[in-house]
Amino acid sequence: MLPSELIKFKQAGRPITILTAWDSLSSSLVEEAGADVVLVGDSLAMVALGHATTLPITLEQILHHAQAVERGFKKPLNKQPLIVCDLPFLSYQCGEDKAVAAAGTLLKNSSTAAVKIEGAEPEIVEVIKRLVRMGIPVMGHLGLTPQSVRQLGYKRQAEDKSSQERLISQALQLEQASCFSIVLEHVPEELAKEVSNTLRIPIIGIGAGDQCDGQVRVTADLLGLTKKQPPFSQPLIQGRQLFIKALKEWVDQEHNQTTSPTR
Repeated sequence: MLPSELIKFKQAGRPITILTAWDSLSSSLVEEAGADVVLVGDSLAMVALGHATTLPITLEQILHHAQAVERGFKKPLNKQPLIVCDLPFLSYQCGEDKAVAAAGTLLKNSSTAAVKIEGAEPEIVEVIKRLVRMGIPVMGHLGLTPQSVRQLGYKRQAEDKSSQERLISQALQLEQASCFSIVLEHVPEELAKEVSNTLRIPIIGIGAGDQCDGQVRVTADLLGLTKKQPPFSQPLIQGRQLFIKALKEWVDQEHNQTTSPTR
């Protein structure tokens, strides 16, 4: 499947499902669950590597995890989910040449089909245009952009009319720059609905209501594996507690076994 085919899903009214993965085990679960797209997100910096934000993760680490993710797929190639990778902080903000090299590294050395970039500042829009001209599909990302945490925090974005108008304008700019879809994170539901109805390309929501063309979630959040859940992604199961309980029962069982003393 080509990234551009997600536009056909929108035209047909078919919801798009995106889940994150960070290794071969998580990707095998996501594939079996039937997700359309697997996002190797920079969220793995927090989920898998223990960082407080997404900022520390490197391009080399993203590539390492993308390669592990593709090894977890077992279905025929034409039935596997599409792999999209986040470009990490400072791999695209420092100019078009560096961005092309970073994105090209992912596509050349893994099964990554597209990259995701945060923001729509003029410099970012020019980077996206250059990537697309070089044959690299790009997914945009607006609203709460985690790589801007030092400036925006993790609070909901576009609460007032002025910032909402700005976001709509930015979304249109990303569409004109040939992004094949846009992630819209932690913004008012009515705004997300308006953006989805205005744009031709799919709008993928996370904490943006259910009127988007698709949804993306961090798999660890849905499985209840993380200690702190984002307010817009409640767990489907209390996975952390379930796993700790099961493992503790095994540990206690082993500790309580009597063994013959060594001579």
